[in-house]
Amino acid sequence: MKLLANIVAALALAVGAVWILQGAGLLGGSFMTGRTEWLWIGIVIALAGCAALLWLRRR
Repeated sequence: MKLLANIVAALALAVGAVWILQGAGLLGGSFMTGRTEWLWIGIVIALAGCAALLWLRRR
């Protein structure tokens, strides 16, 4: 169960990073490219994934 939680948290971190890059216009090829709302959504998702990984490591 802990492995699955780590995978989900790492995936959230990775997806958040991609959305940050797309929202900032650094990664093209999507309707999200250059739209700042995806930058902010990506930041929130990446921070949540990072917090989950740190919390899972602590337990």
